[in-house]
Amino acid sequence: MKPLEELLRNAAQSQKKIVLSEGSDSRAVEAALEAREKGVAQIVLVGDEGLILRQLASLNAQPGSGIEIEDPASSAHFDELATLFYELRKHKGVTQEQAIVETRKPHVFAALMVKKGLADGTLGGAVATTAEIVRTAIQVIGPKPGEKLVSSFFLMLFCEGHHIKKGAHVFADSGLVVDPSAEEMAQIALASAKSFRALTQDTPRVAMLSFSTRGSASNAAVSKVVEATQMARDAAPNLLIDGELQFDAAFVPEVAAKKAKDSPLGGDANIFVFPNLEAGNIAYKIAQRVGGAVAVGPIMQGLDKPANDLSRGCSAEDILHMIAVTAAQAEANETNTQPNPEVSR
Repeated sequence: MKPLEELLRNAAQSQKKIVLSEGSDSRAVEAALEAREKGVAQIVLVGDEGLILRQLASLNAQPGSGIEIEDPASSAHFDELATLFYELRKHKGVTQEQAIVETRKPHVFAALMVKKGLADGTLGGAVATTAEIVRTAIQVIGPKPGEKLVSSFFLMLFCEGHHIKKGAHVFADSGLVVDPSAEEMAQIALASAKSFRALTQDTPRVAMLSFSTRGSASNAAVSKVVEATQMARDAAPNLLIDGELQFDAAFVPEVAAKKAKDSPLGGDANIFVFPNLEAGNIAYKIAQRVGGAVAVGPIMQGLDKPANDLSRGCSAEDILHMIAVTAAQAEANETNTQPNPEVSR
């Protein structure tokens, strides 16, 4: 599938170091080996060294070039990372003893490696809960300077013969922010435009979704989307964005011509910003399970350095795709090559 091939190829060019915080999970080990074989990224497996070595042995493999093991119980980096955690959280009453206990947790250790600059991004959630992964990312890595909100999106890949439109699309927020305000919805739109550009190198075209198109319904929920659209336009005047739009008016040119004929999107949006998590989560699962789209994510945005969550039902292939995404985010972060999402209308 072309979008996935491009994602893996782009990640391979950057050779970022990505930490898998659940390094003893068989899926993580399999994904690490696949990432090494494809040259997608350098991998650090965090966890019990003995368990990880046994998992590798079961696959007739061993650590080596491109794969490292970091066991919090014996790591040479443990003391400096525990000290870092204490410095980051002492204002919240965390003691040095508590910092040591927390740093022993693989997902905390992995996030601290990224914060310290020992790795470029981290990935977990195949075992740990979303709450654990997201909370740790926010507490340890923190938001990017100037960002007010950490949100998420799914990269939806439409690659099958029956798909009307092929390629990558973003559904946001489908995994994290439950009921965004108008301001938060605008921030999700702007962040998603930057993320889409960084991952695909394509022009972002943002649809702010509602059950109404251009005033076809009057409701407080509709007003929120209208307000959010205006806020995003004010912040990025040249961004291709429109709202409020129903999904068909944002996705189907023939419908757009009837419902929103002056829309700058022309029914060709590639980023869909949902008014709440309920709508976004339902939509991505329908697109995945009924429509046959590949859903990569949830992918977090707004953090200072990349940290991403996995579904606990994920496969090794899912983890491989998320390694590529995290590497692409790290490349955009490090080189400051995330282009401004604004483009001329």
